[in-house]
Amino acid sequence: MSNAKENSVSRLPVMSSKRVLTASNSLENHDCQPAQKKMRKEPEPTKPKAAATIIGNRRPPVATTRAPAAKSVRVAGAATVAAGPSRGVLKQATASTVPKGGAVPKAGGGGGTRRHAWDLKGKVSDMEGKIANYQGKLKSASLENEQLKGSMAQKQLRAAEMEQELQRLRAQLSDYEKNQQTLLAVQDELEKTITDKNTIQRDLANLKAKFTVMETLRESQEVELQTLKMKLSVQESTVARLQTSLRDSEEQVRSLMETVAQQKDDIHAGEMERRQLHNTIQELKGNIRVFCRVRPLVDGGLSEHIQLSANDNKMLALAKTEESHVGRAGDTQKSYNFSFDRVFGPKASQQEVFDEISLLVQSALDGYNVCCFAYGQTGSGKTFTMEGDDTEETMGVIPRAVQQMFKTAKRLEEQGWQFTFTASFVEIYNENLRDLLYTGKANKRPEHEIRKLANNDVTVTNLTYQKVCSEDQVLNLIALAKQNRSTAQTNLNDRSSRSHSVFQLAIEGGNAGRDINCKSTLCLVDLAGSERMLKSQSQGERFKEMTAINSSLSNLGIVITALANKENYIPYRNSKLTYLLQGCLGGNSKTLMFVNISPEPDSFGETLNSLRFASKVNDCVIGTATANRK
Repeated sequence: MSNAKENSVSRLPVMSSKRVLTASNSLENHDCQPAQKKMRKEPEPTKPKAAATIIGNRRPPVATTRAPAAKSVRVAGAATVAAGPSRGVLKQATASTVPKGGAVPKAGGGGGTRRHAWDLKGKVSDMEGKIANYQGKLKSASLENEQLKGSMAQKQLRAAEMEQELQRLRAQLSDYEKNQQTLLAVQDELEKTITDKNTIQRDLANLKAKFTVMETLRESQEVELQTLKMKLSVQESTVARLQTSLRDSEEQVRSLMETVAQQKDDIHAGEMERRQLHNTIQELKGNIRVFCRVRPLVDGGLSEHIQLSANDNKMLALAKTEESHVGRAGDTQKSYNFSFDRVFGPKASQQEVFDEISLLVQSALDGYNVCCFAYGQTGSGKTFTMEGDDTEETMGVIPRAVQQMFKTAKRLEEQGWQFTFTASFVEIYNENLRDLLYTGKANKRPEHEIRKLANNDVTVTNLTYQKVCSEDQVLNLIALAKQNRSTAQTNLNDRSSRSHSVFQLAIEGGNAGRDINCKSTLCLVDLAGSERMLKSQSQGERFKEMTAINSSLSNLGIVITALANKENYIPYRNSKLTYLLQGCLGGNSKTLMFVNISPEPDSFGETLNSLRFASKVNDCVIGTATANRK
C-alpha cells in the first residue's frame, strides 16, 4: 500500500502557481491583410504534451474545451505553464454567431467562412469573440491551477506522512529482519539439536549394547581394582621414600649454597691476597723500574758499539774505540756497562715488551697509581714503543694496556666488581698544555692550567675527560690524539714528536657486596726526544721547541735526583711535565721508564747520556706505594 502511495505521489506533475495562455495566431494571415503591418508576428505554436494527473483513485475533471495549441509566454508576476492539465483536453470552441458582413466560405470547405478583405469590422468582431473565448479558458485554467495547488499541498502533506510511515515500516522491517535472523539461528540450532538427538539416540542404542558388555567387564575391573589398590599402597610407600630423599636433597642444596657462598668468600679473600702478593712482588722489583730497548738498524743487524749479553737480559754495554793521544800505543777501546730491570734487543716484539709490564698495568686495577713513560733521543723509537702501528702485532703499550684493562674488568664482574673508566689525552708543547681530544675550532681552543686538589689529585682545567665503556672507544680517542699531536721534520727524524704526550685513564672500581671501593690512575707518557743543536741543526721554531723539550727533560732529571737523594723539597713546579706527573713520580705510585736508544754509531754520545740518566732513575727509591681504597 505504501509503495502504491509513493508511486502515485511520484507521478504528480509539478505545476506553477499561475498559468497564462496567450491567444493563438491561428487566424490566417491572408484574411487580415490590412492589419498585418500593425500586428507582431507570433512564433509558430507547439503542441504541448498532456500529463496525466491522478489524485488518489479519482481523476480531475475534464475541461469541456481544449485550449488552442499555443506557445507559452511570460507575463509579469505569473509562471509559464509547462503543460496542460492531464486528461482534460480543451477543445476549441466555435463561434456561436455568424460574423456579420457577409462571410465568405473558406476555400476547400470545412464549414468555415472567410471574410472579405475589406470587412475589417467583421474581423474585429471575430477577434473579440476569440479573446472572450480565451479569457474563459484562462479563468478555467486558473481555477484548475488553484485546485491543483490545493491537491499538491495535500499530496505533500500526505507524502510527509507516508515518509514517516515508510521510516516506521523500514524500522519495523529491520526488526523483522533481525527477528528473522534470530529465528533462522534458532531454526539452525533446532536442526542441529534434532541431528544431535538422532545421534544421541543412535549412541544410546550403542551404549545399551555396550552396557551389557560393560556389565561383564565390571567384575573383571573390580578384580583389577583390587590389584591397583595393592599397587597404590606400594606407590605410596615409594612416594614417602622419595619425599624423604627430596628433603635430603634440599638439605644438600642448602649445604651446597652455603659452600658456594663460602667459596665466593674464599675467592674474594684469594683476590685480595693475590693483590697483596702482586703488590709485594712489584715492590720487590722496585716502585721505579727501568727497561732499556734498543731500536734495530734500518738495514737490520746490531751496531758494533752496543753489546748485549747472551745469558743476562739485564745487562748492556757500550764500547768505543779511542785513538791514542801520545802516539806510543795503539788505539784503546773504552767500555761502559749498564744494568737495568730488563734489556730488550732489536728483535724484541711489541708483545714481548708488554708482557713485562702487564703485571704493572694490573696494579692500576688494584687501586695503585701507575705511570709508564718512554725516554730517549729523537728517532730512538719511543712513539713506536708507546703507540705502535695499527696492526695487532705492532700495537704499542697504550692500546695493549687498554685491552688488558677491559678484559680484566670483565672477568672481575663475575666476582661483583664494577669499573668505570675516564680517558684524557694532553700534550705539553713549548711549556703549554694542549688538549689532544679537542674537536672544536683551532682559534677557539681554551687555555689549560694544572691544579692540585685538596686530596692531592692533579687535574687540568678545560680538558676533555671522556667516559669510555669499551676498547674501541679508547682506540678511537688514541687515533684522534695521534692526528692532533705536534710533529715536525728535523735532521734526525722525518716525523719527530715536538711535544710530550700524556695519556691518562682514571679508574674507579667498587664491589657493592663487599663494600669496597678503589680509585687509581694509569698514566702512559710518550716524551719528546732529546737532541743536540749540533746534530739537529734546529733553527727558528724548531730551535724553540728543542729548547723547551731539553729544559723539561732536564727538570725531570732534577726531580728524580731529588727523589733519589730524599730531599725535603722536590721541584715539581719547575716544568709543566713534572708538575703534571708528580702524582706518578713520587710516593704513592708505581713507575716504569723505557729508555730507548738508537744503534747508529753517530748517536753514541746521546745513547750514553740517555743510559746514564736511566741508571740514575733506576737507582732512585721513592718508597712503598699504597692502594687508594675506601
